[in-house]
Formats: sequence, structure tokens, C-alpha cells
Amino acid sequence: MISTTQSAAIMLAAGVGIPILAALNAGLGQKLGSPIAAAAILFLVALAATGLCLALLGGSVRDAGTVPWHFYLGGLFVAFYVLSITWIAPSFGVGNAVFFVLLGQLLSAAVIDHFGLFLAQSAPITPTRALGIVVMVAGVFLTQIAGRG
Repeated sequence: MISTTQSAAIMLAAGVGIPILAALNAGLGQKLGSPIAAAAILFLVALAATGLCLALLGGSVRDAGTVPWHFYLGGLFVAFYVLSITWIAPSFGVGNAVFFVLLGQLLSAAVIDHFGLFLAQSAPITPTRALGIVVMVAGVFLTQIAGRG
């Protein structure tokens, strides 16, 4: 079982990786002259990496046909994210792009948790939690306007 501290560290690393992924894939898209080609390459590398993890760490996809269809929509969301950040970041800026991604994540995560959607743990939006979300949004916003000098 993974500890709360380990979970937090892994998710922090994933958070650090999102802007790096955005910058790298945006640059790859510029070098190739095609954000779509860059996204396709990213997904091929990701498929190889996850296939290797599956082989080394175990697991099976044999029951994939029994899972309700809507759980596979995550693939569309990740494709949309990668394609949009690869296309938009070079002209809009990685910081600006990630700012709006974070804003969307905060809002959708609150709704998903509040209603316990998609088998997520339920965590109602209390006044304190709502204030925390507002403070986080304000903090993300302040980091962007402060960066503009």
C-alpha cells in the first residue's frame, strides 16, 4: 500500500511534469511543423512506457471489454489536452496555457469530488473548501500577473 506522503510526492512530480510536457511537446510540434505529429509521437512514447510498466509491474487488460464505455473517455480528454497544449502553448505561452489548465482542473475536480462522479471519493464542497478553491484560483492568477511585471 502506498502512503499518503508517497501519494503526495508522486502527484507533485506529476504536477511538475505537466508544464515540462507542455513546453517539450510544444517545441517538438514547432520543430516538426505539426502539433498533431508531435502529439502522435508523444502517445507512441507513452504507449511504450506504459506497456513496459505493465510488463514489469504486472496487470492485465483482458477484462477491458467489461468496463462501461464512459470510463474510456479519459483517453479523449488526454488527447485533447496534449493536442491543445501543443498547439496553443507556443503562441499563448506555457505559463498562460497551464494557468487555464489549472483553473479547469480546480473547478472540475471540485465538482467530481462533490458528487463522487466516476467512482471518485465523495468530498462535498463545504464553505471552507469553497474558500480554499477560491484562494487557490487567486494564487494561480497572481502568479501569472506577477510574472508579467
